[in-house]
Amino acid sequence: MGWLNAYNVTGSPRELLRIVANQEANMESVVQEINQEKPTVNHLAVGDGIVSENASWSFGGDTPKHFEDHVSKSVPFYAEGHEIVLAISDFFVKDDSICYELGCSTGALTRRLAQQHRPSVRWVGIDVEANMIEQAQQYLVQKTPGVRNVDYVVDDILMHSYQSSDFMVAYYTVQFIPPRVRQELFRRIYESLNWGGAFLLFEKVRAPDARFQDVASSLYVDYKLSKGYAPKEIIAKSKSLKGVLEPFSTAGNTDMLKRAGFTDIMTIFKHVCFEGFFCIK
Repeated sequence: MGWLNAYNVTGSPRELLRIVANQEANMESVVQEINQEKPTVNHLAVGDGIVSENASWSFGGDTPKHFEDHVSKSVPFYAEGHEIVLAISDFFVKDDSICYELGCSTGALTRRLAQQHRPSVRWVGIDVEANMIEQAQQYLVQKTPGVRNVDYVVDDILMHSYQSSDFMVAYYTVQFIPPRVRQELFRRIYESLNWGGAFLLFEKVRAPDARFQDVASSLYVDYKLSKGYAPKEIIAKSKSLKGVLEPFSTAGNTDMLKRAGFTDIMTIFKHVCFEGFFCIK
């Protein structure tokens, strides 16, 4: 039970059940309070200055201005995951490589990858939201003024015309792609990679059954509370992501990667309901 202690969950099984029951009761009261608010108030404050609406989470609007602070607090070990991607990239990026970040948002990971490798490597960050790309371009100039080999592109990662690549990464991106086209995206990624190239996929994942999912969801709520988010903000974020964020299980992601053509797949990172998959073509 040591891994539970990171969330200050300790005690006998009976005590754990009591804590979970109290937590669920408290969250239910928050849900009732939100649902009873005036229906004319459609905006949901999800924390860090970001406002969304029910089942309408968007990476556009003003979200890019607050995104890096928000995601670094919302996703456990977000920065550490970047370090894993950087370390693995050393094994695959060559002097003449073309490399992609799919769903680059404000470009933090793309910038760091470009800084780590030779200027002859071409890095392409793709995002469907124009405001995200605009913010990424501003950060590129402000935070890494000497980097010249990064291109940020407004495009749909399912439709983009990829060049042959040695390294591709999707960092908590594919979970927002509609499930009906997700397999096609994996197929295109596989076909775009050179033989021996790598694809890194980081995703929020569903647990293998309902009991594990209940525990994982509860632990994630505890995590967000520990980061200073108010119960209202946690519930508001959950409401805004309905029908927008669609995680698959570990097995679901692995099966799709295999159907796309990957046979060499391993988990490179795992923390409760967050996982990083390392695939080699």
